Parts: sequence; structure tokens; C-alpha cells
Amino acid sequence: MNYRHAFHAGNFADVMKHATLALLIERLKEKPAAFRVIDTHAGVGLYDLAGDAASRTGEWRNGIGRVFDATPDPDLAALLSPYLAVVKAANPAGGLRFYPGSPSIARHLLRRQDRLTAVELHAEDVESLRANFRDDRQVRVVALDGRLALGAFVPPKERRGLVLVDPPFEERDEFEALAEGFIKAHRRWPTGIYALWYPVKDLAAIDGLRQTLAASGIRRLTMAELSIRPRDTPDAFNGAGLILCNAPWRFGETLSALLNGLTPLLATGRGAAANVEELAGE
Repeated sequence: MNYRHAFHAGNFADVMKHATLALLIERLKEKPAAFRVIDTHAGVGLYDLAGDAASRTGEWRNGIGRVFDATPDPDLAALLSPYLAVVKAANPAGGLRFYPGSPSIARHLLRRQDRLTAVELHAEDVESLRANFRDDRQVRVVALDGRLALGAFVPPKERRGLVLVDPPFEERDEFEALAEGFIKAHRRWPTGIYALWYPVKDLAAIDGLRQTLAASGIRRLTMAELSIRPRDTPDAFNGAGLILCNAPWRFGETLSALLNGLTPLLATGRGAAANVEELAGE
């Protein structure tokens, strides 16, 4: 494995993904029953934006750097509030030095009865992840290939919850593996909420993913994208997408408002756009 998320922490794709994750968890908390968050590609949990990796790319400056310093309208501010509250909590001295990854965001938002399973394969990252959650009884850190996590950990004993699948997309078959893993997991746990992340770069692969999922017979699928430049710009990481399954009631409207609000903040030029559509309804 060569992928290290420290180089990309806090970029525009993280903002889109993590703001959505926070809103999904907040919706899960509307019912008193316990739930579990399963993060299949957890990373280390907390990133130093002044560290060597993040400084080399500077991707965070056009992501969380823009959003953190912005003064959004009240509607967008309310949608970003759960997410930005976690970012601010990671920086108790003020300013923006540290960025919380998905397991840190999930953990911060959990109630006492809720649990997190954080899965990571990279040996060094697993040790850092364990250190970040040492002695935390609500978090289980597992050293495992994220592709195997879906089969290993669903359904959770709580029978409520969310699975975040966020592969590095280093392998040529990553889109096919994403679809295959999700379909198998859905058979085991058809009532769980799933959030499948993908990069907007290989449009043919995205179309293939859409067709595979549409043909699967799985219902309640929502596809959302945020592109920071024209979606078809060659050889560029143009945007980020999420496929949600079993999203909470009317969550598509919430997500559309969030992404349309974020688009002008994260755009790198003309052609930036957001789109939310139903792949398969009830």
C-alpha cells in the first residue's frame, strides 16, 4: 500500500465527505437506540496540517482552509455546524493546525451508548490510530483490509448504524470491488445506512458503478457529486462522489443544500457544480 491520507487530509473531497458523515450521524442520534459506525478505511484519525505530508501538497488550503475561514449564510452554517464543531474541537488552541479524519469525526459525535469500529490496513497508520483511541471503550480498532471489513462486521449487534466505505482507489478494479462489497454487505444487513465514496476522475468507471448498482435491485440509493471544475476535465481529480443507501428521510434535500452551498467555496474555476439524484427509490 502506497496511499497515505496525510498527503490529502482536509482537501475538498474530505470536506464534502466529512460534512455529510457528520449530518448522517446527527440524524442517527434522533432515535435513542444505540448505533454503530463502521469505517472501513479509517486512516490515523488525526492529521497535522503543518506536518511534512500535508505541507508538501497543501491540498487542505483549498478544502478545509477555505471553509474554516468562510462566513457562510445561516442555512449553510447550520448544515456545516456538526462538522466544523469537530474540526474546532481538534484545535483547542484556536486556528487550524489539526484535521480530524473520519474516525475522529464519528467518535466526537457519538453518544455514550454508541460505538465505532475503525478498520485500517497500513501497519504504521494502525498503530497511530490505536494511539489516538487508546483506552477508549467505545472504539474498536482493527488491522484489516477494508475490502474484508464489510463481510466481517455487518450486521453489527446494535442493528442500527452507518458504514463508511472510503477506498484509496489505487487498484484498477476498485470501482468493481466497491460495488461487489456493498452488494454482498447489503444482503447481510439490508437496513443499514451505507456511504460509498469515489473520486470523480474516471467517468467510464463511475458509469459502470452506476449501472451495476441500478441492476442490483437494491432500493433507496442516492448518488451525490461535487465537482470543483468541469466534471470531464481530462487527467484531473475533478470532484468527489458519494452513493448513499438507506439515507434518512428527506436527507437528499439536506445533502443537495449542503453541496450547492459548498460548491462556490471549493470551486477552482468555472464549471464547478453539485448534483444529487435518486438512483433507486423506495
